[in-house]
Amino acid sequence: MGPVRDFVRRHPVAIAVAATVLARLPALTRPVRADEAGFLLVAGAWDPRPDSVFGTYWVDRPPPLVAVFDAVDALGGVTTLRVLGALVAGLSVLLAAAVAGTVSGPRATIWTAVLTAALLSNPMIDIVAVKGELLALPCVLGSILLTLLAVRRGSWPVAFAAGVAAALALGLKQNLATGLLFAGVLLLVGWRTGRLRGRSAAALAGAGAAGAGVPVLATIAWAEATGVRLGTLWDTVYGFRGAAARVIADGTTDAPERRAWILLVIALATGLLAVLAGLVAHLRELRHDDPPVVAATCAVVVVDLVSLGAGGSFWQDYLIPLVPGAALCTALLAGRDDRRGRTMRGVVVFATASACAGMAFWLAWNLTGQQEFDEVRTGEAVAASAEPGDTLVVFGGRADLQRSSGLASPYPYLWSLPMRTRDPGYTDLAALLAGPRAPTWLVEWVSVDAWSDEGVDELAAVIEDEYVEAGRACNGHPIYLRRDVERDPVQPNCD
Repeated sequence: MGPVRDFVRRHPVAIAVAATVLARLPALTRPVRADEAGFLLVAGAWDPRPDSVFGTYWVDRPPPLVAVFDAVDALGGVTTLRVLGALVAGLSVLLAAAVAGTVSGPRATIWTAVLTAALLSNPMIDIVAVKGELLALPCVLGSILLTLLAVRRGSWPVAFAAGVAAALALGLKQNLATGLLFAGVLLLVGWRTGRLRGRSAAALAGAGAAGAGVPVLATIAWAEATGVRLGTLWDTVYGFRGAAARVIADGTTDAPERRAWILLVIALATGLLAVLAGLVAHLRELRHDDPPVVAATCAVVVVDLVSLGAGGSFWQDYLIPLVPGAALCTALLAGRDDRRGRTMRGVVVFATASACAGMAFWLAWNLTGQQEFDEVRTGEAVAASAEPGDTLVVFGGRADLQRSSGLASPYPYLWSLPMRTRDPGYTDLAALLAGPRAPTWLVEWVSVDAWSDEGVDELAAVIEDEYVEAGRACNGHPIYLRRDVERDPVQPNCD
C-alpha cells in the first residue's frame, strides 16, 4: 500500500482525471440516447439550403455542434462519441484544476479537481449522453484559464486565444457565453478597482473580442459558401428559442414542474447547490481578497442559473453548464485554512461520496437488467418488419427510436419541441400523412393530444383514414402501417 499511497499523494489531479474518464466508460455499453441519435441523424443527412441550415432534418443548434457529430459518425458513431465524451470530461477536470491553481494555489487545485470529477462522474447528472453541454466544457474552462493568464501576464495573444475558446463554446451550445462573461466582468472590475490600467484592460478586451470573432466569422463564411441565408442561420440558432419559450409557457406545466423539482433534488444530492451556496455565504469576506475574480465568478453563477431557469425544460444534464461556476467557487474557498475552507472541503467530500454511491446504484441497476430501453427496442422491432425503402415518423420526437429503426423520416422534426413550435396544429404532419410522401410507418410514441387540442381531431382523422394499427410500442402506444402496404406485425421484445 505504501507505493499506492505515495502515488496518490503525488498525483491527485491525474487520479481525478483518470477516475472521471473511467467513470464514463460504462456508457459504452448503453444504447444511443435521444439527443445523441438526433444529432447523428441530422449530421448524416446534412444538406444546407438557403432556407434550412441542415436540410433534411431541423434542429435548433449551431452548425459547429453538428459538424462534430458528423465527424464522430464518420469515425465510428456512438462508440466514438462516448469515448470522446469520457476524454472531454477528463480534460475538463484538468482545466478546472489549472483554473484553481491560477486563482488560489496548489491546495485549491486538488480540491477543485476532485469536485469537478465528482460532478462529471455522478449518474444523477448524467454519465452517458454526450451533447453540447459536455463538449463545450473544455472550451469554457479553457477560456477562463486563458483569461486569467492573459490578465496576469498582460498578454494580448493569450487574451485572443481566450476569446476564440469562449466563442467555440457558443458554437457547441449557443447559450454558453460563460467564458465571454467571465472575461468581461474580470476586466471591468480589474480596471475599476485599479488592478488593471485602462489601456491594458482595453487592449486585452479588444484582443479577446477579436478572438471571439474568429469562430463567429467562420460560421458566417460557411453559411455564405453553402448558400444558407444569414437570417435562416440566426433564426435556427437563436430566433427559435423565443418562439419555443412561448410554446412551453402556453403548454401544460406538469412535466416541466416535475422535472424542475427533480433537478433541485439532484443539485442538492450531488453537492452542486452547496458549492454554489458557499460563494453566496462568504461573499462579503471573499470580495476583499480578489474583487475581479470574485465578481466574475458571481456573474457566471448568476447568469448560468438564470439561463437554466429560462430554458423552461429542466432536463438533468442542464446542470453540466454549472460546473465551471462550481469549480470557481471551490477554487476560491477550498484552499483556505479557516472555517470557510474546511466547510468547502467537506462539501467536496460529500459530492465525492454522492458520486460513488450514485455510480454503485447505477451499475447495479444496469447489471441487473432494470434499465429500460423501450425506444430502442421498439425501433429495432420496426426495423425487423420493415422492407427497403420504408420510412418512419415518430410522433413525439424520439430520435433514438428513429435511428434504431434504420429508417429515414420524411418529416423534418426529430424532437417534440421543434414540432410543436414550427408545426402548430400539426398542419404539415397531417398533410404529409395524407400525401404522396406519407411514411410507411407511424409510431405514436406520445398521444396526439399530449400537448394541445389544436389540430388533434384533423390529425387523428388522417391517421384513421390512411393507416392501420400494426402493433404496439413498448410503452403501449400504437404503431401504424400505411393501408396500401403489407408488412409483418411489429412485435417488440420489451422484457
